[in-house]
Amino acid sequence: MSGFDKMKDKAEQLIGKGKEKLGQSTDNEDMEAAGKRDQLKGEVKETGHDVRDRAAGAVKDAKDALNNDKR
Repeated sequence: MSGFDKMKDKAEQLIGKGKEKLGQSTDNEDMEAAGKRDQLKGEVKETGHDVRDRAAGAVKDAKDALNNDKR
């Protein structure tokens, strides 16, 4: 995952955590739910980026292995 993507995902989680805490402290259930939703979105995006990077690494490893077999 690029460093920028990772920062965006973490920022979304952090903002969500802030919204959740603000909602809790002001008894605003909508704000609290929005914060939890933002945190979850950030976590899902981060996981998606991790899966994408692992898949790309596996493809590269497979290509490298095939190229080594041809030599």
